[in-house]
Amino acid sequence: MKNNTIDIHTHILPPEIPRFKEILGEGGFIQLEHLACGCKARMLKDDGTFFREVDSNCWDGEKRIEECDKHNVGRQVLSTVPVMFSYWAKPENGLYVAKYVNNHIASLVKKYPERFIGLGTLPLQDISLSLKELKRCKDLGLVGVEIGSHIGEFNLDHKRFYPLYKALQDLNMCLFVHPWDMMGKSSMEKYWLPWLVGMPAESSRALCSLIFGGIFDRYPQLRIAIAHGGGSFPSTLGRIDHGYKVRPDLCAVNIKKTPRDYLGKFWVDSLVHDEKVLANLVELVGADKVAMGSDYPFPLGEHLPGKLIKDHPLLTRDQKEKLLYKSALSWLNMKE
Repeated sequence: MKNNTIDIHTHILPPEIPRFKEILGEGGFIQLEHLACGCKARMLKDDGTFFREVDSNCWDGEKRIEECDKHNVGRQVLSTVPVMFSYWAKPENGLYVAKYVNNHIASLVKKYPERFIGLGTLPLQDISLSLKELKRCKDLGLVGVEIGSHIGEFNLDHKRFYPLYKALQDLNMCLFVHPWDMMGKSSMEKYWLPWLVGMPAESSRALCSLIFGGIFDRYPQLRIAIAHGGGSFPSTLGRIDHGYKVRPDLCAVNIKKTPRDYLGKFWVDSLVHDEKVLANLVELVGADKVAMGSDYPFPLGEHLPGKLIKDHPLLTRDQKEKLLYKSALSWLNMKE
C-alpha cells in the first residue's frame, strides 16, 4: 500500500517568483524572499507586508520527494498556494501569473512523472482566457485545475462558470476546490479564526453552491473534490437538508433532489485531524469518495501524511486502500 499512496492536497510555489508588480504595473501580488540559509523563505506581499514563512519543501521538488519517501507517500498532486490565484487582478495580469505557475508545476511533473501529478490554476476573472489556459494546461500534461471556493463576488453556481465546467468535463480533467479569501475575515482577525472557522465555512459555501445550483445535474461527469473533508458541510448536512425541505421556495430553485441525495457525486479529502470525524465522513460519503489529502507542507496540514488513515482502528483494510490511493485514482481518472 505504501508505494501506491497518493496525496491529493499539497501546495507548491515556484522557487523564484518574479516581481509581478514591476512587470505588470499592478500591485497586490506575492513575492518570495529567500533567507541566507537557503532552507527558508519569507512570503511577502509586494507592499512589503509579511504573509508567512515557508520551508524549502514549499518549492524544492527533490526535498519533497525526500520527505515523501520518509512518510511513505508514493505520489503528490501538486497545486499552487491559493494566495497565488490573483483573481482580483486585471484579466491579462491574472493570466500572466497563471501561466508562470502552471509552467512551473508542469516542469516538475515532467521531471518527476512517477512522483508528481499536476493541477493548474486559471485567471477566473475572465472565462474566455481561462478556457484557453485550461486547454494549455491539458497540453502541458496537467490533469485538472484548482480553483477557489468563490471567485470575487461570484459563488461557484454562477452561470459565468458553466463554460468552465463543460470544458473540464469535455477534456476529462478534474477539479479541486480550495477555500480562500475567507468570509468574515475582517471581523475575526484574532486567534487565527479565518483559518480555523472561515476555511471550513468556505468549503461548505462552495459545496452548497454547487449542489443548490444544479451543477452536479448539469455536468454529471464532472469530477470535483473539496478540500478539508468538505469543511463544515458534513457536520451541518442535517441542517442543510432540513432547510431544503422547509424552504423549497429558496433552496429547491434549481434541483429536485435533497442535498443528501448528492452524496457520492463528489470527492472530499481526508484532512479532518480526528478519528471519529474521519469515520463519520467515510460513512457519510463512502470510502470511495474520500481521498488522502495532507495540505503539505503547511502547519494546518497532517504532519505525517496518511497516518490518520493507516492507524485508524475502525477502518477496514479495503477502506484504507480506497482512502490511500484508489479514491484518488478515480478522481484523477488514472489507472492503478
